[in-house]
Amino acid sequence: MMLTGPEGLSRSAATAIAKARPQYLIAPSGPGLADVGRADVGEGTTVLLLGEEILMLEVQERPLPTVRGLLRWPAVKRWVTVDMGAVPYVCNGADVMAPGIVDADRSILEGHLVWVRDERNQRPLAVGEAVMTGEVMAVAEKGKSIRALHHVGDEYWTHGHEEPETPPAGEPEKA
Repeated sequence: MMLTGPEGLSRSAATAIAKARPQYLIAPSGPGLADVGRADVGEGTTVLLLGEEILMLEVQERPLPTVRGLLRWPAVKRWVTVDMGAVPYVCNGADVMAPGIVDADRSILEGHLVWVRDERNQRPLAVGEAVMTGEVMAVAEKGKSIRALHHVGDEYWTHGHEEPETPPAGEPEKA
C-alpha cells in the first residue's frame, strides 16, 4: 500500500473523527490522539494513522473505522453479527451473505458503512457497505448483505505490523 502526504491531525482528519462518533457511537480519545496523521491511498480513500496503525478510512469522504480502530474505539452502532461458520470467509475478504448473519443493528440503511463481528466474542472482523437494511439482513435467507471493504489480515490490518522476512531453513540471514 502506498501512502502519500502523511500530515499531523489536520482539520479534515479531526472532522472525519467527529463525523464517525455519532454514526458508530465510538469515542476516539486517549493518549496520542493528537498524533493521528492522515494519508491518501488513492481511489477516493484516505487513511487516518496513529503511528503506523491505520485506525480509520475515509471512503469517498465517508468515515469508517478499521478493525484496529474498532478494537481501540469500540462501536455500538452499525454492527452486523455473523455465525462462526461465516468467520473464515469474512476474514478472507468475502462479501457477507445473508445466510451467515444472525443479527444486525436495525438502524442500518442500504449504503451505510457497517462493521462485522463474530457471534461468540463480538469482536470486529471486517467493515463494509450494506447492500440491504439491517432489518432485512436480520431475517434474509439468501443474497449478499455487505460488500466487503476491509477485513482482518488485509493490507490496512497488516500495515505497520509486517513480520520481518525470515530466510528458509538452512539459509543464513541477510545482514
